[in-house]
Amino acid sequence: MRIPVHAIAVCVLLLMQGRIAQAAPPNVVLILSDDQAWTDYGFMGHEHIQTPHLDQLARESLTFTRGYVPDSLCRPSLTTIITGRYPHQHGIVGNDPPPPADLADAPKGKVFRDPRYLAIRNRYIEHIDDEQTLPDLLADYAGYLSHQSGKWWEGNFSRGGFTHGMTHGDRTRGGRHGDLGLNIGREGLKPVFDFMDMARKEEKPFFVWYAPFMPHTPHTPPERLLNKYKDKTPHLAVAKYWAMCEWFDETCGELMGYLDEHQLAENTIVVYVCDNGWINREDVSAYAPKSKRSQYDGGTRTPIMVRWKGHITPRMDTTHLASSIDLVPTVLAAAGAAVPESLPGINLCDEAAVAKRKAIFGEILEHDIQDMDDPVASLRFRWVIDGTWKLIVPHPGREPNAPVELYDLASDPTEEHNLASQQPERVSDLRKEIDAWWPVH
Repeated sequence: MRIPVHAIAVCVLLLMQGRIAQAAPPNVVLILSDDQAWTDYGFMGHEHIQTPHLDQLARESLTFTRGYVPDSLCRPSLTTIITGRYPHQHGIVGNDPPPPADLADAPKGKVFRDPRYLAIRNRYIEHIDDEQTLPDLLADYAGYLSHQSGKWWEGNFSRGGFTHGMTHGDRTRGGRHGDLGLNIGREGLKPVFDFMDMARKEEKPFFVWYAPFMPHTPHTPPERLLNKYKDKTPHLAVAKYWAMCEWFDETCGELMGYLDEHQLAENTIVVYVCDNGWINREDVSAYAPKSKRSQYDGGTRTPIMVRWKGHITPRMDTTHLASSIDLVPTVLAAAGAAVPESLPGINLCDEAAVAKRKAIFGEILEHDIQDMDDPVASLRFRWVIDGTWKLIVPHPGREPNAPVELYDLASDPTEEHNLASQQPERVSDLRKEIDAWWPVH
C-alpha cells in the first residue's frame, strides 16, 4: 500500500515534536527542611513523627540515609547546597560577620542597629557575588527561570542567580536570613505556585528553591497537629517540635501535589536535604547538645533524596555516603548540563562514582564569623567519615582543649564512646585524609 506524502510529512513532524519534547530540560525542585534531625521522619523509623509525604518521596527516590552536610549551621550549609562548594571554599563560614571593635561585647540588638555594622554585613554578602550558583548554571545551560523562597541569607534573591524570589535582603527593613521569604509554607505556597504557573506559560524550564522556616523555631504548629502529639510525650516543647515536622511535611505534600496536578512530575527532578540537624530540649524549644552547631551526626546528618520519575531508579541506600556538596553536580548531570570540574562533589546517580567514594568531609565553624576573609579564623573542628569510622579533629585556634574523637558509627550512632586512645593507628590514617582534604596550619 502506498502511503500518501502528506501522511509521511505528518509522521515526521510528530516524531520531531516527540524528540523535542523528550529533550526538554527537566524542571528542578529543591526542598530544604530547616533544623530537623536525621531520625525525625517516618521512613527513618521515628516512633511518633508522621511524615507521609516525605515517606512517599523517599520510596520514589534514590534515597541516601547516610547523607551529610559539611557544617551544622544554616548559612554556610545553605551556601554549600547552592554552590556545591565547602564553606572554606566559598568563604561564607558563619551567620553574622564581626562587629566594629568597640561593639565586640555589645548585645546583638545594639550591634545590628549600628550603621557601621550594616556596612560590614552588606560587605560580607559580596562573597556570594564571586560564586557560580546552581541557578546561574541552569540559566546558562538552558535559560531556566528560578525562584527563591524561604531561608536565604545572601541579600536580595538576585545575588544568588535567581530570576524571581521573595527575599528583598534589605538589612534596614529586617533583611537578614530570609525576611519576606520566611512566610512561605507557614502562610501557604502561593508565591511558588504563581511562579511555576508563569514558567509554564512561558514554556521555560524552572528551578524552585523551597526552603521554608520549618520545622525551625518558633515552634507554632496548628493546634490540630499539636493535639496529635501532646499525649505521645510528657514534654510540651518536644510535642511542638514533632508537630512542626508534620506541618512541614504537609507543605511538601502541597508542593508535590501541584506537580502531579499539572502533569509536571514526570519531567521534574525533586531533591530533598536538610540544612542541619536538631535535637529538641525537653524543657524549652531550643536545641540540645550534639545537634545543631555541633560536630556530631545530630548536627550534620540528613537524608538526601533525588527523584525523577522514569529516569532515576528508586532505591533506599543505607550504606553509601552522600553529601550536600553532591547536589549541584547531581542536578546538572541529570539535566544534561556540563558539571564544572572544580566542584568537589560527585553525581549521586552515578553508581560507580558513589561506590568508589572512600570518605566524606566537613568543617564546624563558629556561629559568628571571626574574620571577613580568613575561614581558618572561624574553624572549630574538621571531620571525616570513612566507611563507618568518624574522626573529629579540633582546631587549636578555637578549640584548644577539645580532644580528638574517633567513633564507630555502625555500633555507636550517637557517638558516645570515643575510641581515639584505643586506636591510634586509625586516628593517624584518618588524620592524613583530613589534612589532604583541607590542610590547616
